[in-house]
Amino acid sequence: MHIQARILPSIMLAAALTLGAVPALAHHGWSWAEGEQSTLEGTIESVSMNPPHPTIQVRDAQGTVWQVDLGNPNQTARSGFTADTAEPGDAITVIGNRNQDQSAHMKAVRIVIDGQNYDMYPDRIQD
Repeated sequence: MHIQARILPSIMLAAALTLGAVPALAHHGWSWAEGEQSTLEGTIESVSMNPPHPTIQVRDAQGTVWQVDLGNPNQTARSGFTADTAEPGDAITVIGNRNQDQSAHMKAVRIVIDGQNYDMYPDRIQD
């Protein structure tokens, strides 16, 4: 009886942690994004370098503002992109995978600012 009293709470905790991780994995993985890559051209509205993912808000030619997720902070830094790289009003080209629900949201594999490539996920770039 004593063993069951210790095992049951451990099993319940493990199950809760596992189930709680599923939404986080869905967001941080690629399952929410289309397999095909798209190109978005526009003007930067804002840049946020906050974790868990730095983001850029981009206004396209039709006036739609897109949320563009960059790599995690380490990937973004390795790409060469920093908080000082771009500012609102700069032209940007984003190559990435759009949200499957067709919302104005995509995950960037490469961004191009002033002719400079910043590769967030070099191994995912589909040429």
